[in-house]
Amino acid sequence: MNLLYKRAYTLLMAATWLAAQPACKKTDGYNDIVSDDTSKPGVVTNVRVTNFNGGAYITYNLPSSKNILYVQAEYKINDHASRQTKSSFYSDSLTVSGFAKSQDYTVTLYAVSRAQVKSDPVQITVHPDTPPYLLVLPTIVLSNDFGGVNIRVTNKSKANLGIITIQPDAVTKKMEIINQNYTNQDSINYSIRGYDTTTYRFGVYITDQWGNISDTVYANIKPIYEVMMTKSLFKAMKFPSDVGTDFGWEMPYLWDNNTGSPGFHSTFPSSVPLPKWLTFDMGQSAKLSRYNAWFRGIDGSNNFLWASGAPQTWVIWGRNTDAVDETLPGDTLALPAVGQATPNGWINMGMYHLPAQPSGLIAPQYTNADLAYWNAGFPFNFDLNLPKVRYLRFECFTNAGGSNEFFNMMELSFWGDPR
Repeated sequence: MNLLYKRAYTLLMAATWLAAQPACKKTDGYNDIVSDDTSKPGVVTNVRVTNFNGGAYITYNLPSSKNILYVQAEYKINDHASRQTKSSFYSDSLTVSGFAKSQDYTVTLYAVSRAQVKSDPVQITVHPDTPPYLLVLPTIVLSNDFGGVNIRVTNKSKANLGIITIQPDAVTKKMEIINQNYTNQDSINYSIRGYDTTTYRFGVYITDQWGNISDTVYANIKPIYEVMMTKSLFKAMKFPSDVGTDFGWEMPYLWDNNTGSPGFHSTFPSSVPLPKWLTFDMGQSAKLSRYNAWFRGIDGSNNFLWASGAPQTWVIWGRNTDAVDETLPGDTLALPAVGQATPNGWINMGMYHLPAQPSGLIAPQYTNADLAYWNAGFPFNFDLNLPKVRYLRFECFTNAGGSNEFFNMMELSFWGDPR
C-alpha cells in the first residue's frame, strides 16, 4: 500500500475514532417532525464568540419563536471536510471544533423548528487558536534507542491525537506507515523496535480525530544493539534479607516464558510490611536497555487486575561484581540517585510505577482494552547511562491492593547488550 492509501486509511481510522467520542457525536432525535407549525422561526441574535485551541464557543440569544427545537451550526474545518453541530433549545450556546488552522472560518447558524424548518442564516466568523495537533508538532523528538527509535511528544492539552510513524519501503522506497499510536496522554514516550544497527530514515506526523494532518518531522536513526537476555542462564539467589516465597510460587517461574500461573509470590500472610525484595543472577553481564513485567491478571475465576499483590511502586537494583547481601533503603525518599549505589554497591537502576488503567476505570472494573493492555505486560526502559550489571534485585515498595504486605509477579524479560 502506498502512503496516499495509508493516509486515507488513517483518516478513516480518525473518523471511526471521532464516532466513538461522546462529546463529538451528532445528537439524535432532531429529525422527527413533532409540530405542524411550518412557519419560519426567527434568527439567533447577540452572537458572541470565544476562541480556543482548534475551536470556538458560541453563545447567542434564541429567537422568541415558540416552536424552536435546536440551533444548528454549519462550517468547514479544512479544505475538504464540513461539520454540523447542534444544540438544544434548552441551551444558549454551542461549540464548534476540529478546525485545521488558526485562521478565520465562517460559521453559519440556523434556528430550526420542531417541523424541521430552518430560519434565515446568520453568518459569523471564528478564529480558533492553534489546534492541538499543530501545537504538539514542535515537541516531537526522535532519538536512537536500543533496537529502534524512541519517540517523545508533549501533549499539554491532553487532546485526542494520533502519532503516525512512517519509513521508506525496502522495495518501493516510498514512505509507508509502520506504526499508529492513538492517545490523549500529556507525556508520550514510546519506542518502535526490531531493527538492527544500520541507519534508518523515520518520519512522524500528527493527526487528530477530525482527520487533520500535520507536516512530517524526519530523522536519521541508528538503533543501538540489543538482544533479549538468555533466561536459561538465570539463577535464583537467596540472601538473609531477601523475602521468602509461598504457595509453591518460586522465583524461577519468573523466567519460564509463561505469563500464567504459577509465578512468584512472597510470603503470605506476613506481619512485616513492604518493602521486600528478591535477588537473582542473570548469568551474564550486560548493559541493560529495557524490561517487560507481567503481573497476575484474570486467574481462573479471580480478577487480580490492578489489585491484590501486583507491584505498584518498585525499584530495580543491579551490580556487576559478586552479589552481597544488604538491607536496601526502606523509604523511596532515601534512595540514591539513579546510577548511584548504596554503601555496599547496589546501583539504583530506576524507580517504576504500575501504569493506570487506560479506560480510567477503578478496579475491579475493567474493559477489554484494559485486559489486553495488562496481558501484554508492561514495558519499562533503563537509563542509557547505566553501567553493565549481572546481578539484579527487585524491591517492591507498595502493591496495587494497598495492603502493602506482599507482592507477586508472573514473568520478567530483560533486553540489553551483553557484548
